[in-house]
Amino acid sequence: MTLYRCFAWNERARQNEPDGPLWFPRPFQGDGRHDNPDVFGCLYLAEQPVSCVVEQLGRFRGQTLQPSFLLRRGLPLALGALELVDTATLIDLDDPATLRRTQLRPSLVATRRPEITQSHARTLHQRYPATAGLRCWSTYEALWINTTLFDRAAPHLRLTSIRALTIDDGIVAEAVQVLDMQSTARAQ
Repeated sequence: MTLYRCFAWNERARQNEPDGPLWFPRPFQGDGRHDNPDVFGCLYLAEQPVSCVVEQLGRFRGQTLQPSFLLRRGLPLALGALELVDTATLIDLDDPATLRRTQLRPSLVATRRPEITQSHARTLHQRYPATAGLRCWSTYEALWINTTLFDRAAPHLRLTSIRALTIDDGIVAEAVQVLDMQSTARAQ
């Protein structure tokens, strides 16, 4: 399965080193949807590349796109394609049977309140020790499926491609449109 990751990239870092494409950034986690850095690190990925770019640019919704929006901690945002082995098991929170089995309601999965979603992620991580992560819909567009991979999935991942994002990148333009932002080209 191909999943996409948008992240702060140091192109000199090895793949699993800090700011590499396969690095689980546990030291920077705590506020995210499923973060539980005291128990596990996680990667936030998406089945559609635009979804992970929108997640990174969402805080700038309605603004005019600036080159600085494509930087995190002084590093450029990159889009990586990662391959997750087919044998990896994911808990699909978009499946009604899974929600029944895990005793979760869609509203508890879809909420933007991290104290709720983080608690569920911790419980599911502990209850299903062989699972690689969680699948759920994006809070920006329910048709987009995002995946949170637990750090125990690291051996089942490989990088297939990566590129730094630029202000004129087509996927950035698509994200800008979704977020009702203006590009700098249109603003001039």
